[in-house]
Amino acid sequence: MNIFLWVLQILLALHTVIGAVWKFSNSEQTVSSLKAIPHSIWLIMSIIEIFCSLSLILPAFKKSLAILAPVAAIFITIEMLFFSVLHINSGDTNYGPMIYWLVVAAICAFIAYCRFVLKPIHLT
Repeated sequence: MNIFLWVLQILLALHTVIGAVWKFSNSEQTVSSLKAIPHSIWLIMSIIEIFCSLSLILPAFKKSLAILAPVAAIFITIEMLFFSVLHINSGDTNYGPMIYWLVVAAICAFIAYCRFVLKPIHLT
């Protein structure tokens, strides 16, 4: 289970850093339902996502940072749920992006639950 969680964390970190880079390229124009978010907020979210990506991987190298992984996963879960709510409120009838965000949110919630409860990273 521990190896599976590390694989998920690495994949989520890659996913999140790619999303952060994408946000630097006017992504709010690409997904119409996200136009409600100002560009300055997009940039702040990008920086936070880069920190989240690092937080998912750093515990592999320094066990004392173990709490960062589930916290980062929770933040990404909240962000994906926020995107889903914006999508619903926009009235867009294409639910593809929302399904994608909800799947990512579920994976993040699974990582957070496992790292807090089932298989926490031990400091020893």
